[in-house]
Amino acid sequence: MNSGEGSQLLLRIQYDGSDFLGWQLQPEGRTVQSELERSAARLLEVPVRVLGSGRTDSGVHATGQAASVTVPSRWTAHEFSRAMNAVLPNDVWIESAIEVSHDFHPRYHAVARTYHYRLGTASKAMSPFHRRACWALGRPIDRDALERASACLIGTHSFKSFAKSGQEHRGDVCHVRTACWRDWPGLGVEFTITANRFLHRMVRYLVGTMVTIGLGRRDEDDLPKLLLGKGLPLTTSPPAPPQGLFLAHVEYPAESILPPTSASTTGDRRGIHSIDRKGM
Repeated sequence: MNSGEGSQLLLRIQYDGSDFLGWQLQPEGRTVQSELERSAARLLEVPVRVLGSGRTDSGVHATGQAASVTVPSRWTAHEFSRAMNAVLPNDVWIESAIEVSHDFHPRYHAVARTYHYRLGTASKAMSPFHRRACWALGRPIDRDALERASACLIGTHSFKSFAKSGQEHRGDVCHVRTACWRDWPGLGVEFTITANRFLHRMVRYLVGTMVTIGLGRRDEDDLPKLLLGKGLPLTTSPPAPPQGLFLAHVEYPAESILPPTSASTTGDRRGIHSIDRKGM
């Protein structure tokens, strides 16, 4: 379906990534994007492309993935999301949908993303009802050391040391707005990070390194040194396992997600709002 036909919708999607090879289409194997496109094609009876705000790796979850799709004008956003949920598999769910203008792009218009990472330090995190959605460490960790490490991340830094190799063309500088550890009641702790962009596996390398520090297996000074990104004989710790990571939400400028009928009345609205705050 051409972008000039029908209505473009912005979807907020949740999924359990345990049985997926990530978000993006793959030649073989099950992905979130392929399930969404298959279900949409079944409803609309034409091939459909669903564009995501970004990739998630194999095993990574989402509570706030954003994606766009163009549907015939006879479908309202509510009707489409409701019909999709009736045919999607149980590990994918469209929480909500809104109509946006045809020039909206879920990846290029995003100004920030937030990820959560769950670390299970209590023994009951080893339960099969929790371990698919956390790093089930099952032992105590130095919470103060974790908090000191996360505080170093706030600001603008090179995260070259915390990215999978082979991404030189993308650059390595990111601005981190929020980075902190909070209680995961009764089970452990949860890391939250918000930044304007993320490098491939960046959050998992950060968490893996911070956990190693919190277990007393490497110096706290290593993390700020790694942020310098140049000429140091240091490497990060192995990345944290994927099942603890969640894409929590994606933020857009308010004007970029106004529906087509409101495009001429945007005025001077410049505030940045997450899709959570726009009724998603």
